[in-house]
Amino acid sequence: MEIQEVIENNNNKDFIIKALKQNAEYLEFVSDKLKDDKEIVMLAVKEAPWTICYVSDRLTKDKDILMKASENYGQALYYASESLRDDEELVKAAVKNKGIILKYASKRLRNNKEVVAIAIKQDKQAYMFVSEGLKQDEELKELKG
Repeated sequence: MEIQEVIENNNNKDFIIKALKQNAEYLEFVSDKLKDDKEIVMLAVKEAPWTICYVSDRLTKDKDILMKASENYGQALYYASESLRDDEELVKAAVKNKGIILKYASKRLRNNKEVVAIAIKQDKQAYMFVSEGLKQDEELKELKG
């Protein structure tokens, strides 16, 4: 399947499902309507989690989609809605994969010792995004080395 075919059929759900099964990166070329379709988006982010950058604003508020993307692509937190940046489960999944993404977590979660410890274990540089209060914590100082 070629990109041109995807572009020409970008609003045909059945066609797009087949296309995404061949290459999830084709999500970039589907219609805005289908970028707002949970089934379509979930299919894409399962195979190519970085395609989260193409989803509709409405679906950046969908925890299932963001969790699926964050499991293998911590940067997905960057695309998450403000409310999901304050979701402890989602943020833990994201920082476990990419600690530095702690930068995009809510202030509340940048002050959560458990979340922060996961981030620092994954990437010591995450320490620079820790709340001022937690920067005094001896255990976290030890983790950053």
